[in-house]
Amino acid sequence: MKIMILGAGKMGAWLIQMLVDLENEVLIYDTDNDRTRGQLRPGGQNPKVVTNLSKESLTGVELLINAVSLQNTKAAFDTILPILPKECIISDIASVKTDLKEYYAKAGHPFVSTHPMFGPTFANMDALKEQNAVIIKESDPKGAEFFRKFYGNLGLKIFEYTFEEHDKMMAYSLSTPFAASLVFAACVDNTSVPGTTFKRHREIAKGLLSEDDHLISEILFNKYSLSQLEKITARLEYLKHIIKAEDDEEAKKFFDKLRKNVN
Repeated sequence: MKIMILGAGKMGAWLIQMLVDLENEVLIYDTDNDRTRGQLRPGGQNPKVVTNLSKESLTGVELLINAVSLQNTKAAFDTILPILPKECIISDIASVKTDLKEYYAKAGHPFVSTHPMFGPTFANMDALKEQNAVIIKESDPKGAEFFRKFYGNLGLKIFEYTFEEHDKMMAYSLSTPFAASLVFAACVDNTSVPGTTFKRHREIAKGLLSEDDHLISEILFNKYSLSQLEKITARLEYLKHIIKAEDDEEAKKFFDKLRKNVN
């Protein structure tokens, strides 16, 4: 398949190499020329670097994957859609799908929206069998089938959600641990601590904070995140109440409920 990838950042670069290795004809464009040059491997199969976007440079492109940051996703689509072949499927890999459903409805192209639920910081990009990916149910069948095969060949477990279900799930599965790690980091100083539990939490927080600021913000600014944060603050207030009262019986009930939750 002839595929155009917009953006050669961490996930864009991974997609480029995976799709080239699977013998697709891959074109790449990034406003940062150093990023595109960084995708060229001596002696191996390589993508074609597009330096100027035009109808001619995009002739025959069957799938466009928009891999730029979330805040630039729509602007990148706006730039390329007027010169893209009408039959080309357009796609995104955004971690939050806010307003993309409405955007695609007006775009005039078939679309497929997916979310590879891992990142270069935490995941072993060469061994992804423990990782997951989401395909949005409203996607074009042909585009969805392409990504189903692509992710399936990598051993990823595939989930299918609507746009709304996806963002609610992201608020639950990422906003909650992100917020917990950020609050933990906010309370940490340079004191040396021997505890293993503390060390593990610190490593998780360091891993999160090594991610791009925009990625962290994307997750937290999900419109469903605030309700999750309100649940956290409510549970903290309840825990504070138990601690102030030194209520062993209430603490046991609380711990039992938590054990059921995590099991």
